Amino acid sequence: MKKLNLKIKDMPYAAEEALNRLRVNIKFCGKNTKKIVITSSVPNEGKSTVSVRLWKLLSEAGFPTVLVDVDLRKSEIQKKYQVEGIKEGLNHFLSGLAEYEDVVYETNIPNGHIVPVTTLLENPSALLEDPRLGELLDRLAEDYRYVIIDTPPLDNISDGALIASMSDGAVLVVRCGETSKALVRQSLQQLDRVGCPVLGTVLNRAEIRSGAYKKYYNRYGKKYGDYYGAYYGGNTTEKKAGIKE
Repeated sequence: MKKLNLKIKDMPYAAEEALNRLRVNIKFCGKNTKKIVITSSVPNEGKSTVSVRLWKLLSEAGFPTVLVDVDLRKSEIQKKYQVEGIKEGLNHFLSGLAEYEDVVYETNIPNGHIVPVTTLLENPSALLEDPRLGELLDRLAEDYRYVIIDTPPLDNISDGALIASMSDGAVLVVRCGETSKALVRQSLQQLDRVGCPVLGTVLNRAEIRSGAYKKYYNRYGKKYGDYYGAYYGGNTTEKKAGIKE
């Protein structure tokens, strides 16, 4: 199997703790929750950062996990984590130019594999509607405990909702103070229409101002960074720490 090295920088302590709580909550979703979409309403909300970090934490916790970059229009993973020098990726598989074994790469993260994007496309909708994508995700779910799927945003284009329809659940990333309630509501409705359960929401860049979390922040958080987020999942309690894209 071919290998890729992803250049992933360390995160602030508080951010790492928030994502660890997200990892634990994902674990409690049950053994049948394997294909997990990470999406957002609009670009620049932090979904790709959450995708990569969750994939890394699950892998390092001993769960065989594969990260699938399905953002064929604007791959943040390809750019931000310097996934370079590869010849075959998801677009080749969907076009019938490569097989399963050609596009699944081992990485420098223990237990972590990736299906990358190699070529950006202006209009990948036809490729994403091909049955090969569903077949790929199903096979990955057989080979790995978790399949983390980084999708395009849900607003304006149909790609994200289409991919969500093939998954077992979704985590919606929302940037605090930027994304309107109407857009968030619309995204939740889109996921509901395609039959994709919402496993939880990550509130990104939310500053902690009061209560017990503020005390924690004052004691430990200042030295680690100024951006905070939160995870709300099903019946879980609120979890806060920083997630910065």
